Amino acid sequence: MANIDQDTIATVHYTGTLPDGEVFDSSRDGEPMTFLVGHRKMIPGFEEELMGAEAGETREFTLPPERAYGERDDAAIMKVQRDQFPPDVDLKPGLMMMTQTDQGPMPLTISEINGDEITIDFNHQMAGKTLTFNVEVMDVREAAPEELPDNCGPGCGCN
Repeated sequence: MANIDQDTIATVHYTGTLPDGEVFDSSRDGEPMTFLVGHRKMIPGFEEELMGAEAGETREFTLPPERAYGERDDAAIMKVQRDQFPPDVDLKPGLMMMTQTDQGPMPLTISEINGDEITIDFNHQMAGKTLTFNVEVMDVREAAPEELPDNCGPGCGCN
């Protein structure tokens, strides 16, 4: 039986909660989540806390912001003019959207509207938050060579 380690494929059911007990995300009502371990597919603390776990095991852990989505960064908050958005978009605080940047697509949240001045926030919604996860390991297996980014073969787009 395999344990969660670098280059394994883990399949888990999870529930994530905030300190007040509010559930912010869960796979329990749908399919479990499957990911390649050790390739930055998950937040760092999530993988670290699952290392060594095997199928059938349940772990609960709490991650401070620096082990989850990081602290909030005031430099990621900007004020822009309304004309920077498509005219047909109904802007309101809390609206999440994607924008194209030099680094590729990035999510943003409208945090405030003051006339034609729109405050946008590029921080992840969970930045600055302490998160608790309850994770049930459903399956663990060694990744096949073709599942690893460095060995995926010609034409896969990762070389």
